[in-house]
Amino acid sequence: MAPPNHSCFFSTIFLFLFLLSFSPTSAVLPNAKNPLPATPSKLVKRVCTGDTIDRNFCLQVLTTPEAVAVKDPTKLGTLIMQLGAANGKATLDAYNEMVKKPGSPQTLKALNSCVEAYKYAIQSFKIVSTELVDDPMTANYDVSILAPEITNCEKALTDAKVEAPRLYDGNRLIKYYIAMGSRITSILEDQ
Repeated sequence: MAPPNHSCFFSTIFLFLFLLSFSPTSAVLPNAKNPLPATPSKLVKRVCTGDTIDRNFCLQVLTTPEAVAVKDPTKLGTLIMQLGAANGKATLDAYNEMVKKPGSPQTLKALNSCVEAYKYAIQSFKIVSTELVDDPMTANYDVSILAPEITNCEKALTDAKVEAPRLYDGNRLIKYYIAMGSRITSILEDQ
């Protein structure tokens, strides 16, 4: 067993990494020199005012200098898809960690269904990025159908009585990215 100060040190590092893994802006700002948020552009405001959008989350993610500088909806859509995929990957990693831990067959089944949902979501975010220019209608459909997959994952977790707040937080955040992706693809369809 490690001395108490080492345990505290490693616990602190783990907590820090855990909190960073779900930071919605960590994928946007890996090399940012100015950590202060910028004023949202008209395009960002338009994306963040959709009916299904969590406005605070959307503005937090899209008021970085890099995001605000984007004036083209296609490029902003690509950024949103990249962020959604990165967030999905972080959550998938958390699910994969949980799958390795001992648990009931029902828990394992629920976790595995979520793993599949996240693999699908990550791949879909990547595909939608390529569809944004040529086929915004298909991109909108492809991002919108992800929400039921995540809802099914949440239901499986609830039914199996899985207690893992980190997983539920990841599900909530990916739903935010799905909503933002749906909104930006709708904007592209209207052009």
